Amino acid sequence: MAAPNKGRRPAAGGQSKPGRALAFILIAMVALTGGMFISHNTTPRLGIDLAGGTSITLKAKPEPGQESAINKANMDTAVSIMERRVNGLGVTESEVQTQGSDNIIVNIPKGTNSEQARQQVGQTAKLYFRPVLTAQPTAAPTPSASPSASTSGKPTPSGTPSASGKGTPSGAPSASGSPKGRALSDALKASPTPGASKPASPTPNPSAPSGDAAAAAKLQAQFAALDCSTKEARSKAGEGAKSTEPTVACDQTGAEKFILGPAEVDGTDVSKAQAVINQQNGQWIVQMDFTGGGSKKFASITGKLSQQQYPNNRFAIALDNTVVSAPTVSTTLSGSAEISGNFNQQTAQDLANVLSYGALPLTFQEQSVTTVTAALGADQLHAGLIAGAIGLALVIIYLVAYYRGLALIAILSLVVSAILTYTIMALLGPGIGFALNLPAVCGAIVAIGITADSFIVYFERIRDEIREGRTLRPAVERAWPRARRTILVSDFVSFLAAAVLFIVTVGKVQGFAFTLGLTTLLDVVVVFLFTKPVMTLLARRKFFASGHPWSGLDPKRLGAKPPLRRARRTTSAPVDNPKEA
Repeated sequence: MAAPNKGRRPAAGGQSKPGRALAFILIAMVALTGGMFISHNTTPRLGIDLAGGTSITLKAKPEPGQESAINKANMDTAVSIMERRVNGLGVTESEVQTQGSDNIIVNIPKGTNSEQARQQVGQTAKLYFRPVLTAQPTAAPTPSASPSASTSGKPTPSGTPSASGKGTPSGAPSASGSPKGRALSDALKASPTPGASKPASPTPNPSAPSGDAAAAAKLQAQFAALDCSTKEARSKAGEGAKSTEPTVACDQTGAEKFILGPAEVDGTDVSKAQAVINQQNGQWIVQMDFTGGGSKKFASITGKLSQQQYPNNRFAIALDNTVVSAPTVSTTLSGSAEISGNFNQQTAQDLANVLSYGALPLTFQEQSVTTVTAALGADQLHAGLIAGAIGLALVIIYLVAYYRGLALIAILSLVVSAILTYTIMALLGPGIGFALNLPAVCGAIVAIGITADSFIVYFERIRDEIREGRTLRPAVERAWPRARRTILVSDFVSFLAAAVLFIVTVGKVQGFAFTLGLTTLLDVVVVFLFTKPVMTLLARRKFFASGHPWSGLDPKRLGAKPPLRRARRTTSAPVDNPKEA
């Protein structure tokens, strides 16, 4: 006779080895908790409504003659660029949204980089490479505390060594001192442009058109009156000038002022910018790579400038019409360039950040800056936690009253789910920038009901099997496949709803959707790796296996049927040879 257990499948759910699943989830909990303490992130990051922060209102200002530029498309583009700039600094849970037709509201949570984000969020970041027509030290140069940068680039294939230049010293003479209108007019004509065949000498030209002389005289008057003593005055230098026109500008420190020619290369020609350390001197620099067209423009302008005399062999890197660097050029450069000087890590990364994400299509003026306190959010959180605690207490009372001993399994599963949720949220803060806000807390509270629902589905399946007359151990295993299917379908629907909500919404609602999706996934993990194995182990204990009245599995209380009998095996004829059996 064949062995009775030969070919028999193991019981569903791994009844014989539930310890493996329990060991796995225990290791995961220990690893997550240890990682939380090792990384010193023992609490989740908080959003602006819980931690406080800064709310900035920016108003779009039209350029002269370009009032129609303030439209929905440009405002949406500005919002997108501001979001990338802020998140590029590591400030997460920031909110950037339009208000009305010309206002943008930026909410920045309190954090280590929130001040830098405030400084950069409305920065236009229009980058231009302009030839220097005139440079003059200011009367009282400000001590340099910011980068006084130099720029270098890759040589053209001719093999000429790469050039590197530094801005003129504060006492360097200007090429024309204080030029008169006619001389400046000729200098503007002589400035290198893509169409120029060779650089012209800035000498007076008696036949210069009167219009050029008038424009030059006006520019010279602006240059003479230019005030570079304060940051506010420097920011207004050359305000409203077009990129195709000459303009006046100050350097970052106010130590030098310039008359600059029309832009030859602009920020759209920069494909990439990053802050790196110069391996030769250990200084921070900003490296820029140009697009194909930008590289040709850069090679053209540097080739023409390198043939001129000082200071007309300088070109200025102007960011929002403030000269970041004005190096001299002695050879043709192409492909890439670097801005170097007295950068530290923060200033280099800030500059690379605004250059990487492009210029804002509009100019914005800071209307108001409001400090948001966490008092209101803290009160709402306190009320929400009280509501969550009351809800959890009611769930536990229901479980104890209805399921009695089985409530212990449900409570332990809720504790495991809470530990996993808390540790993962704490680690996701520095990991992906997740920040806990009020909607996210609501999502976690809602997840309590989803998790409890999974336990109830499984418990009811077990009780149904006992009502059919089966003992506890086979009832636990036979109920699991049916309960598992229902739990997976229910959790899939919840996760799908959370995913759709996360995709189609913005701002704080995404926090609710993210938390709901995370806790739904953890519900599956807890039910499969903790609730089911623990139920398998407790089914072997006499308290539950014998159907104690307080176990929640009392056959009499459940109205169980008499035990099922197996049908006897019948044969058509007696067997003569026992071996044939």
